[in-house]
Amino acid sequence: MQGDPELVTAVPVAAVVADAGTDVPRNLVWRRFRRHKIALIGALVLLAMILFAALGHVVYPVDPNAIDQANWTGYPLAPGVAHHPLGTDENGRDLLARLIAGSQISLTVAFAAVLISVVIGTVLGAVSGFYGGTIDFWIMRATDVVLCIPLLPLLLVLTAIVSATSNKASLSFIVIVLLIGALSWPSIARLVRASFLSLREREFAEAARAIGDNDARIIFRHLLPNAVAPIIVSATLLVAGVILLESTLSFLGFGIQPPQASWGNMLANAESNMSIAPWVAIFPGLCILVTVLAINYLGDGLRDALDPKMK
Repeated sequence: MQGDPELVTAVPVAAVVADAGTDVPRNLVWRRFRRHKIALIGALVLLAMILFAALGHVVYPVDPNAIDQANWTGYPLAPGVAHHPLGTDENGRDLLARLIAGSQISLTVAFAAVLISVVIGTVLGAVSGFYGGTIDFWIMRATDVVLCIPLLPLLLVLTAIVSATSNKASLSFIVIVLLIGALSWPSIARLVRASFLSLREREFAEAARAIGDNDARIIFRHLLPNAVAPIIVSATLLVAGVILLESTLSFLGFGIQPPQASWGNMLANAESNMSIAPWVAIFPGLCILVTVLAINYLGDGLRDALDPKMK
């Protein structure tokens, strides 16, 4: 039996391929994450904001674009006046209803754009790191080119063109999602590439080649699951950045166009009434602050929990 090389090598190859899991067991990740109290609070706050966006209009079924003609006097109504828990904006529209609608827009833009970025960045980074050579060179040069593009000025110009040529508010939403998603992938691509450059030399990758797995199976079945940790952390932090970017665009008047509400354009509209109605700016500002902080703390906790070097 010792003289038969096929019997000697078959078991180690199968065992090595089967051992191609993540570096940190799931139960250990959860235990580490639970110890990170601020990250746990951040996760709960983010979940609360998602539920606020998804179910808020069910609990509080008020039209965010309806003007309270009976009580509005041309100035924002204070919180608690005329059945408006958070008051109204400068046009007499219920502020809580607009916060719910704004959370739907802002969070949808963030998650959709990040999903696009993750798909593009993961595929390009995986191909670049796995094959190397000329393919790696050209993909990384394309990454450098995209990194050189000033994202905010480009978005300002393109959304201004879309706003000038179309009156459809939904079109600006689609353009913002596609542009942010198409220009935010380089950081993820570089992370995935770096992981693949290391993973492709590991024993389980060599074992997968030895048993005849094709490149696509090796990339997506064996290597990619081991690169999930940095992708998750990067995507989490990117969501916070996209929320701030969308809010900045909307605040400047080039993002989500009225009558659609977003946290950014709510802040822009509140600017002229800050001295007499500060609550019109405080509430959307708090939504942005709390959501971005929660996502950043969640990303920090995931980074520590998924790091195999952490004890």
